[in-house]
Amino acid sequence: MKTSDTGSRSYLIAIVMVAVLGGLLFGYDTAVISGAEKGLQAFFSNASDFQHTDAMHGFTSSSALIGCIIGSALSGLLATRLGRKRSLILAGILFFISALGSMEPEFLFFEHGVPAYNLLIAFNIYRIIGGVGVGLASAICPMYIGEVAPSNIRGMLVSWNQFAIIFGQLVVYFVNFFILGDHIQPLVEDMGKGFAAIAPNAQWTVSTGWRYMFGSEAVPAGLFTLLICFVPETPRYLVMIGEDNKALAILSRINGTSKAQQILQDIKDTITEKTEKLFTYGWLCIFVGIMLSVFQQAVGINAVLYYAPRIFGDMGMDDPMMLTVFMGVVNILFTLVAVFTVERWGRKPLLIWGSLGMALGAFGVAISFGHEGMEFVTAASIIVYSASFMFSWGPICWVLIAEIFPNTIRGAAVAIAVAFQWIFNFIVSSSFVPMFNMHLTDGDDFGHWFTYGLYGVICIIAAVFVWKLVPETKGKTLEDMTKLWHSQKK
Repeated sequence: MKTSDTGSRSYLIAIVMVAVLGGLLFGYDTAVISGAEKGLQAFFSNASDFQHTDAMHGFTSSSALIGCIIGSALSGLLATRLGRKRSLILAGILFFISALGSMEPEFLFFEHGVPAYNLLIAFNIYRIIGGVGVGLASAICPMYIGEVAPSNIRGMLVSWNQFAIIFGQLVVYFVNFFILGDHIQPLVEDMGKGFAAIAPNAQWTVSTGWRYMFGSEAVPAGLFTLLICFVPETPRYLVMIGEDNKALAILSRINGTSKAQQILQDIKDTITEKTEKLFTYGWLCIFVGIMLSVFQQAVGINAVLYYAPRIFGDMGMDDPMMLTVFMGVVNILFTLVAVFTVERWGRKPLLIWGSLGMALGAFGVAISFGHEGMEFVTAASIIVYSASFMFSWGPICWVLIAEIFPNTIRGAAVAIAVAFQWIFNFIVSSSFVPMFNMHLTDGDDFGHWFTYGLYGVICIIAAVFVWKLVPETKGKTLEDMTKLWHSQKK
């Protein structure tokens, strides 16, 4: 219940829950390809005007990441020019267009159900449009939550955004599973034979199933776009554009009247102008933000999340999709560990312990993968690796990116940091399969142990980086970060 002294916790939770729907769409959009990619590959293999190569399919599977890089790079400019709220509305519209366009790329211009090179281009354009929405949401959702949340619970609330991302991935795993039903996903080993190589009861998956998977995103995308219209703009952005009275009204509703006056004054003290030069607070501030993003991806987590069904299948597991769903449930549970401990234990301890847990899991996979009788050790190591990420680098990286930058450079700095995150996401995702399949001699497992051994080493380096360079932000206001980086610069 709202009071003038304490503010309204229910109001805060309501607007944060709307914002984290952007995180859910982030997870949904990036994971939907895992269930659809085989059917999509088989569909375009039947084209008569071009040969759909593995390289083309690899690009098609990851083309959304190009949009993610574009969206995250533009997020700072849009967050500053349009505001946080209107930028999220734009992201929702892009999600919606991408969902419907990916489901029916033939719309207006092509004959339905006839694979062709131009249709492949159209499909990739729609996926890139969705990726732009993901890039915007990935940068602006945690920024929005960080700017409305009180400092004592900000880490927990921003962590809910990561929970929503993982939950979105789990939801789409189930959605894909139910869409497939008893239809067999095609094993497209001989792409030259097209539909002739596909079992009759799998042809529905090839012609229609993947469409339903992409189209299903339109439901949460439409809901997010509608609901975000009813949340307020962030108080810090309102102060930046001179709307102090509106900012005070929102701060009072969230924090209570007396506390709101103090927070408003702190914001005004640190926002002496709308923007400052990026390196006003020194190079270390920007470097730490960028490297947090780089390490979050360089540890290799998305190589596991994007290719989990294939990895478990290569291990000889009978039902790799069900094991992938199980891993998704474990990921959800360990993300909750971060949500409920980040304000008690702090950001740095979670990152360091998570890095060490990931290193243990990665080295376990490197040692055991491909050895007969050690399948359980490999599967357990992958789950340890994934779970360790989920209570550390998954949510805490987003918390820190939302917190560590001073108010006057936050929009541009967050955009740069998140752009680096998507660039390294693309590098890791596109390099995983070639690295994993490397052989020094015929039939050896060099690629298996090298790939996960490399990820394990990077995890150790990440732990040292956090220990030495990353500031602890637990309990600090966003305005405190201005003072912290000014003192570091001296």
